[in-house]
Amino acid sequence: MNSQTGENGAGRERPASPLKVAYDLFGRVGGLILAIMTAAVFLQVVLRFLGRIGIDGLEEVPRYLFVWLVMIGAAAAMYRSEHTSLDYFVNLLGARARAAVSIFTNAVGIALFAYLIKSSIVLVPNAQLQTSAGLGLPLGYVFVAVPVGAALIILPMLRNIVSASRTLWPKRS
Repeated sequence: MNSQTGENGAGRERPASPLKVAYDLFGRVGGLILAIMTAAVFLQVVLRFLGRIGIDGLEEVPRYLFVWLVMIGAAAAMYRSEHTSLDYFVNLLGARARAAVSIFTNAVGIALFAYLIKSSIVLVPNAQLQTSAGLGLPLGYVFVAVPVGAALIILPMLRNIVSASRTLWPKRS
């Protein structure tokens, strides 16, 4: 039976979880950011080719949006389990050992991203005092992408730990 059908096979779709909807939206926002970056670079190249005059600060737009693209895109990819992984040796293990490895690697990842958030507590307010040369944008808006993205990456990792824990310690029926 298809996972989208109800128990009686009537074809009713289950509503998407709010987390799935949110991370799908993050993927779309990442696509929008990539489109804006591409347009900014294209416009800058065309303007310089035609008149050798660029728009002040336009070259900063892709540079600063790239940080947001990486963090939001990484969060969306983490939710979908689409990150590149070397799983040859992990696949040689049994189900319980794979679950234990998954718990360990996700816990280490959570520790890393929690450290990024902790480091950002000092970094972001200090960056807010600086402005970019071309746009005059406070750099805190750029640097805040790191703790926001780290928090968004931690959520799917927690979900992965819960899922692996269910495999490692199944409920008794």
